[in-house]
Amino acid sequence: MTSATRELTIRGLVLGALITIIFTASNVYLGLKIGLTFASSIPATVISMAVLRALGGSTILENNLVQTQASAAGTLSCVFATIPGLVMIGFWSGFPYWESFFITLLGGATGVLFTIPLRRALVTHSALPYPEGVACAEILRVASPEGNQRALQALIRGSLIAASVTFLSTGLRIIRDGWSTTLSLGPSIFRLQGAYSLALIGTGYLVGLGGGLAMLAGVLIGWGIGIPWLCLIIPHPASLSNADFATDLWVHKIRFMGAGTIAVAACWTVFSLMRPVLRGLREAFSQTHRASLEETDRDLPPLVMNLLLVALILGLGALFTLFLWPITQHDITLLIMLVLGLAACLFIGFLVASACGYMAGIIGSSSSPISGISIISVVTLCLALLGLETLHLVPEALSAHDQHSAIAYILFVLTALTGSAAISNDNLQDLKTGQLVGASPWKQEIVLLVGCVVGALVIPPVLNVLYQAYGFGSSLPRPGMDPSHALAAPQPALMADIARGILLRNLDWTMILIGAFVGIGLIAIDRLLQIRNLALPPLAVGMGIYLPPDVSVTIALGSVIAFFFDRTAHNASHGDDSTGTMIASGFIVGESLIGVVIAMLSGMTGHTDLLALPVSMQFQNLAGAGIFALCLVWFAMTLRRASRPT
Repeated sequence: MTSATRELTIRGLVLGALITIIFTASNVYLGLKIGLTFASSIPATVISMAVLRALGGSTILENNLVQTQASAAGTLSCVFATIPGLVMIGFWSGFPYWESFFITLLGGATGVLFTIPLRRALVTHSALPYPEGVACAEILRVASPEGNQRALQALIRGSLIAASVTFLSTGLRIIRDGWSTTLSLGPSIFRLQGAYSLALIGTGYLVGLGGGLAMLAGVLIGWGIGIPWLCLIIPHPASLSNADFATDLWVHKIRFMGAGTIAVAACWTVFSLMRPVLRGLREAFSQTHRASLEETDRDLPPLVMNLLLVALILGLGALFTLFLWPITQHDITLLIMLVLGLAACLFIGFLVASACGYMAGIIGSSSSPISGISIISVVTLCLALLGLETLHLVPEALSAHDQHSAIAYILFVLTALTGSAAISNDNLQDLKTGQLVGASPWKQEIVLLVGCVVGALVIPPVLNVLYQAYGFGSSLPRPGMDPSHALAAPQPALMADIARGILLRNLDWTMILIGAFVGIGLIAIDRLLQIRNLALPPLAVGMGIYLPPDVSVTIALGSVIAFFFDRTAHNASHGDDSTGTMIASGFIVGESLIGVVIAMLSGMTGHTDLLALPVSMQFQNLAGAGIFALCLVWFAMTLRRASRPT
């Protein structure tokens, strides 16, 4: 293999695996501690680029495959949102290695398989912006020997500025990482909120005005209508401030409304994409069609995909059987539970993969609401189980002891679905990067599968180490441990609570149903707007309701800055090497890299405030607002100068 064509290499696979171990461990720790993770595509791109350049003879395609593998494995860590629930409800006393390994691996591998036909519908034949995929491609391009030096300088400027701001806010803690203003009108509470995040500003630039305003519309629905209305009908506890009460309503009410909106909008989106998705399926499984394509448009051979599908079905079937065998009677009901698990992974999994891929195409992987998709999945699974229970088709042992074993089985199946959703969410970004740099999709799909294997190898021991060291929530492995040091594990606790509430028939469905009706209304509005060549993507609005308001507001701000200050922003692509695209990509790169460093330090020391300096709150507020405003002014003026006709 010559240097000019080097792409899939042994050294690349080894490097991808090493990067994987670091990113996966850091992501699992952060996810269990604060409920958030960092996107690994861009940091993996930068690290692989530096290492391969030092080794010599690297190519843009080899760099691309390393970041593809590493980002896939890092993303698989999103199973932290479900599998720890099995320990927290007392079903497991630890994380049995092989069960944890295989459910993570097989769930991730189904996500890879699903993204193959989805690539044609959502990447090849789609105008979705894929902000992080575009940013990765720009990094690879400008860092290559043939790269545009002016574009590289813009990328570096954006990276350094964002890295500096992030280090000041999340590292040294001498400036605030966001702003918030709470207002009241009688009993109603309103909040304006934003983040001092240049990465989100960059994402907004790449997303464009339509997606940014749609997310802002979601914020207005949630915080301008939903929260004030709930304040009128729900008593305000005297122990909570206005800000805390509004946050509590958002966490326990509005997010469920957002999940309902996302569910309806996701189903509508998948229905709208049905024709290109079916075409993608036909093309992906047609050897004749594959033979007629160029190397840069070929997926894995149909025979390989068929064998992979059979292996996944057999593997998941065996895994679910082994999970159920010790706790249920061995009759037809066990077979029905097995079919339920497989149907969920194949059919619900494909629906979830399509929705997640589309959401990643709109706003990127970092801000895509995987936990919202997990809520939709757990609700669907529990409703299916309740339906079977009504027909007396559920093993009695699963229903005993307040549905304890049934909740455990739901969480186990949900782990596979979460892995599939997370991988689909990230993989389409990687495949977009590959399309932009001329990579071979089938080679990317191979390293995506390798990434799933490596990630699945790492996750179980990391979970066991963290559980033994800290404990999760109120679940502590040993007596005498300090519960205040336990990792909060908010998502697993939420998934277990939802499953318990549905199966015991005491879950409040009000907000989910309201969200579903909001989704239906948004679909109707979007259809009417399309008559005038306008759009209000229902899924983007649903994400605006569900995501923290500072994320959506800041993304919208970035899209508005691009619209008013950059002439090229009126085109969806912004121009491949435009100054705006490179600075926006640099914003994402700089913040991501500092996020990785801080996450690694937190994971090694067990402290998230290791570098924090003692600074007054007033100074933090003024410095944060001032520095962020200066950065926005600089960005806007740079865009205006760069987009002027020469």
